[in-house]
Amino acid sequence: MNISKDEKSFLLKLARCSIKSLFSEVKLPQPDFEKLPILREKAGAFVTLTISGNLRGCIGYIVSDDELHETVEHAAKQASVNDPRFPSLTEGELDLIDLEISVLSPPFKMNSYEEIVLGKHGLIVNEGLNRGLLLPQVPIEHNLDKDQYLSAVCNKAGLPANSWKEKLLNIEMFTATIFSEKELENANG
Repeated sequence: MNISKDEKSFLLKLARCSIKSLFSEVKLPQPDFEKLPILREKAGAFVTLTISGNLRGCIGYIVSDDELHETVEHAAKQASVNDPRFPSLTEGELDLIDLEISVLSPPFKMNSYEEIVLGKHGLIVNEGLNRGLLLPQVPIEHNLDKDQYLSAVCNKAGLPANSWKEKLLNIEMFTATIFSEKELENANG
């Protein structure tokens, strides 16, 4: 998805305002769809919260029937209060969090582990009742090779780490357009 700098900026502002609205009345910015047409597209998205580079919450939607701006708004709130790995974000943490948004392509079937390109492909394992997802940036941020990445997504799905070595798992891949507040700040000088 080709997302302009203005669309990225709007989505990041919307995500931050959505989180702030959990603690006080905040007017959410309204998109100008003529200037920001991508915001009307239906796409999956994840919002990742970090504090000092450490994960503080990450939730999203692989696919969505909502428009992108609505998906990001919901994901931001969910990442703040419903990531089961963390307690709900506190108002005192608002100024400490850094936001990153990943807008996902539709998932597509993986036919061979050789197809995986680190840093490009996110993975979704779906084996019976076990399901797990890792975003494309995970192996880069954690310096994982392909074997470690596959083991990590198996762990995320609640499967033994070496499950992928025993058979070709039911895995879908996706790509993502990833952008953050820090990235936009650096681009603006």
